[in-house]
Amino acid sequence: MSADLEIQKAIFARLSSMSVPVYDDVPDNAPPPYVVIGDDTLLEFDSDGISGFEATTTIHTWSTYRGRKEVKELQGEIYTLLHRAELAVVGYTFVSCDSEFSESILDADGVTRHGIQRFRILIRE
Repeated sequence: MSADLEIQKAIFARLSSMSVPVYDDVPDNAPPPYVVIGDDTLLEFDSDGISGFEATTTIHTWSTYRGRKEVKELQGEIYTLLHRAELAVVGYTFVSCDSEFSESILDADGVTRHGIQRFRILIRE
């Protein structure tokens, strides 16, 4: 069982109730706004007698709304759904999910707003 895949599945399950589509891979010509579960890291998080993992997952928000309002609203939805939420990570005991940072930027095309958030997840076997 892949811990990072199980974490991604748990995050996707939590975000599936969002007001916009959530993707792992964006379909061609998908209109914004939408959310993408992005890159992640996975580190061993072991202590005496306990094996576990520390993961970070980056969540991207995309919008063509003029201004940052839509991106910030979507980031608020994501924060509410993930920060301090209990994730159902199959095969592992969930420990915590905490927001690490959030930012929004104007994409290089000068039109698209891009929100970036990162969450830290701890699980143990």
